[in-house]
Amino acid sequence: MTVYHAPIRDMSFVLYELIGAERMEKLPGNEETTRDLVEAILEEAAKFCGEVLLPINASGDHEGCKLENGVVRTPKGFKEAYDQFAEGGWTALGGNPEFGGQGLPHMVSTLVEEMICSTNLSFGMYPGLTHGAVRAIEAFGSDAQKRTYLPNMISGVWSGTMNLTEPQCGTDLGLIRTKAVPQDDGSYKISGTKIYISAGEHDLTDNIIHLVLARTPDAPAGIKGISLFIVPKFLVNEDGGLGNRNGVQVGSIEDKMGIKASSTCVMNYEEAEGYLIGDLHRGMRAMFMMMNAARFGVGMQGLGIAEASYQNAVAFTKDRLQGRSLSGAKYPDKPADPIIVHPDVRRTLMTMRAYTEGMRALSAWVAEGLDIAEKSPDPAERQEADDLVALLTPIVKAFMTDQGFELANHCVQLHGGHGFIKDYGVEQYVRDSRITLLYEGTNGIQALDLVGRKMGQNMGRLLRRFFHPVSQFIEENQEDMALAPYVMPLAKAFGRLQRATAHLAQQGLKDPEEAAAAATEYLRLFSLVTLAFMWAKTAKIALEKQDGDDTGFYKGKLTTATFYMERILPQASALFAQIMAGKETMMSFAEDEF
Repeated sequence: MTVYHAPIRDMSFVLYELIGAERMEKLPGNEETTRDLVEAILEEAAKFCGEVLLPINASGDHEGCKLENGVVRTPKGFKEAYDQFAEGGWTALGGNPEFGGQGLPHMVSTLVEEMICSTNLSFGMYPGLTHGAVRAIEAFGSDAQKRTYLPNMISGVWSGTMNLTEPQCGTDLGLIRTKAVPQDDGSYKISGTKIYISAGEHDLTDNIIHLVLARTPDAPAGIKGISLFIVPKFLVNEDGGLGNRNGVQVGSIEDKMGIKASSTCVMNYEEAEGYLIGDLHRGMRAMFMMMNAARFGVGMQGLGIAEASYQNAVAFTKDRLQGRSLSGAKYPDKPADPIIVHPDVRRTLMTMRAYTEGMRALSAWVAEGLDIAEKSPDPAERQEADDLVALLTPIVKAFMTDQGFELANHCVQLHGGHGFIKDYGVEQYVRDSRITLLYEGTNGIQALDLVGRKMGQNMGRLLRRFFHPVSQFIEENQEDMALAPYVMPLAKAFGRLQRATAHLAQQGLKDPEEAAAAATEYLRLFSLVTLAFMWAKTAKIALEKQDGDDTGFYKGKLTTATFYMERILPQASALFAQIMAGKETMMSFAEDEF
């Protein structure tokens, strides 16, 4: 069985020392979100995830979901765990207090989300999809729709989904065929088939509120003709009780590589009663809100898997006895030394640690931006925060899931043959994490979004939200000799990022394929610089606090920061060369030569 201990000390460091979460207490509605409260919440979340979710992770993967007579049965223990989850108020953690939520900041709820993903990624899919649906209804629904659906969704009595993909269209949503026919009473009859619908049908909640993209008969062609509709599994009576079963049924559930305890469904809509949410033919506006929230959530899935992989790799390499240290036996009383004494094992572990802790810092920075964008009384501050979140969301989604999958593979590698069999449980991390690179927009799509949309948006305004604080940090700390091992590598990599940005902006105006050809390398370069910024700031704090620290926490931070700068960040040079190489070698190759 796998092991997991919530990294609460590091979470607290990121919140209160690196990001400065005391500022969130000053935002309207956050006045009571004190450090004592937040740390108590994290402790309770760690207890729930470790004692309730972790024990049913492997069994849920083994059993999977089953479709019986039109009803999806989740694995043994999932219904009981979900009931405890809802009763404990975890579904309502970040919900609007107006509708029964606790109103806690994103900076807190995302850390709880990380714990859930580390212990049971499949389970986290069910409340995770609901959060996105809640955000869309709250932002675009009518007052009546909010009153009807949000209280039960936030409390966890009902759940939610997002229905985009169809057999003939995934990324290109302009090809959607699902129909929405208007009725005299203002409702619509929804007919069509949706595929890959996470949590589309299950036995955890009394009702499932589907948000469905569809096209009305008079809709213009393409993406501009798409509208968004609320389609409940059970109709809701005027008194709030459940009425008749709606015309939506699960056609089948997918037999997947991973996240097997999460029901991924084919959903058939046969003149199901639906209600327009937001404006007609403006459905993508609302759906993008769900997708952006989901993309950040998927990034947290990558982080959760990365943390779990690191912890299990450390535990195994400390326990597995094989060979002797090259510098002489470290444990002469044992038949062999634990493999953690070997340099290449340590290189792998340090790589895992540096990425994981760096990604946690990045996610907290973006979560802070979400809180400011939603709650700051200053419009300019809200706009700046929203810009930063928009810029970094494709990085959070793509880079953090790339690393979640890569670090899961590192974990298996360090386990050797034991990692390849199911007994140790770590091969599940590889299978579960693989989907995170695909859904909510593949990572290639995220790279195109960064280069094709975010980079030039509003004359580069979004880029300035990142470039300016990094430039300021470098300028303020470049004379500090103690910080030189961290600031100078950051400055060099940041310079390459700036040159690559200017190059792609110029080339992209002449030929969009030039920018697209370098998009994946550009996103990775941007990501590495972003984590370098986090590690340089971390090093500054650790240098100031390491004296008198008998726990070794800050020394560990400095060592890991140094490893990142010396052994990981140099990738920036190769990525810059790839970006500058242009499109020719890939685009000049004839199709029939592949």
